[in-house]
Amino acid sequence: MLKFETFPVGPISANCVLVWDPAQGLGVVVDPGDEAEKIRKRVEIQGFKVQAILQTHAHFDHLGAAKPLQDIWQCPAYLHPLDNYLVESLELQTGMFGVNPIPAPTTTEMNAGDVLFGLKVLHTFGHTPGSCCFLGESEQGPFVLSGDTLFAGGVGRTDLLGGRWDRLKTSIRTELYTLEDRTLVIPGHGPTTTIGEEAANNPFVTR
Repeated sequence: MLKFETFPVGPISANCVLVWDPAQGLGVVVDPGDEAEKIRKRVEIQGFKVQAILQTHAHFDHLGAAKPLQDIWQCPAYLHPLDNYLVESLELQTGMFGVNPIPAPTTTEMNAGDVLFGLKVLHTFGHTPGSCCFLGESEQGPFVLSGDTLFAGGVGRTDLLGGRWDRLKTSIRTELYTLEDRTLVIPGHGPTTTIGEEAANNPFVTR
């Protein structure tokens, strides 16, 4: 059974999530957006070996620490191939927001339906073409790492490079709102919520 820990990193407070199997002492880091040293220390405290980095999407605030951590752990960084163009345009991304350039990680392809280290990949095109969510099972029940697709009381913006509002709505309804209502949602920013709460009350997209 998986365990997880989430904490904000960087100036935009993107949620970094650690997911690990305590029985095996192995796990992954999802969306290491910044503060590589902080993330490394949290992994050491939890006491597991990092097998991979998983990216919900390739906006700079979610992968800013991916390259330095990849160098430390010598591990793959998984990303949907439709977001490769965002990795190639990191300098443009950071320039738009007035932040320092960040190094690009070497990415490994993942696709819808893949199961990576106990997490199922859900492709949720909308916020970006390659946006993905990760579905897992913990002692507390099912959970989904929703990246910038679905938030507590909100959804991801679609006015950035490659975003599409029609696809975002469809992805949320077909990939996320079909999950069990009790599924815990751990978004890319802000507090946790549940599928049931958002499907019934989210002001942007309901079931």
